[in-house]
Amino acid sequence: MLPEQETPLTGGNVAAGLVRVGDTVRRPVGYWTPAVHALLEHLWSVGFRGAPRPLGIDEKGREVLTYAEGEVPWPSHFDLLDPLDQLARVGRLVRELHDALSTFNPPLDAQWNVLMPADRDELIIHHDLAPWNLVIGDRWVFIDWDNAGPGSRLWDVAYAVHGFIPMSAHPEWQRADAGPRLRVFADAYGLDEQQRRELAPMLTARTWAMHDFLRDRAALGVEPWATHWRTGHGDAWRSDAEYTERHTGRWRRALLG
Repeated sequence: MLPEQETPLTGGNVAAGLVRVGDTVRRPVGYWTPAVHALLEHLWSVGFRGAPRPLGIDEKGREVLTYAEGEVPWPSHFDLLDPLDQLARVGRLVRELHDALSTFNPPLDAQWNVLMPADRDELIIHHDLAPWNLVIGDRWVFIDWDNAGPGSRLWDVAYAVHGFIPMSAHPEWQRADAGPRLRVFADAYGLDEQQRRELAPMLTARTWAMHDFLRDRAALGVEPWATHWRTGHGDAWRSDAEYTERHTGRWRRALLG
């Protein structure tokens, strides 16, 4: 029998060596892979279908995951998330994910690829819930779990809000309806009043954290972050953080009004 064809998968900012083989994705492994596979298998065991399922390691030493068929919204298909009911679906999916993660007990020897410390250690979270890591198809699936690790619900939500609203200073992405979209997301997730009060300032803190992470890694010459910094990613995160900070009152009113 002839081996199945490998089709390279492109478009990401970080990962390399991704290929599709039939209905699977093959990816390079890291020291964190066993922990991530345990997490993904847990999600499937409790009925959550918004993540890939791990299928082990192939003969070339690559991890094997189920392939998610569909479109990635960012940047060319963001119109898929323009309707408020679609945005609400993201908020509900994130809540379902966090509820499923809340029952996960990591293996005692779990090692996580932690790129930056979160606000607190509440549960294992994705750390990169964004429109570049969501596949919209028959199922909606969050991909790219390499940076999963300890964090909090609000740390994940704040990052998701940045991408899915989006909260951007860039003229092409800045939204006059950012406040109402934030409210829709928060309502769909089911944030309580205390969480809404905490989220308003965290939106800025989380965005600055991305800028500072890129700055610090670039100063050490660590790739691919040094290249990202050199090509303007740091400037973009700084502008978004300043924009988000200027409008903190607007976000508070949207969340609590």
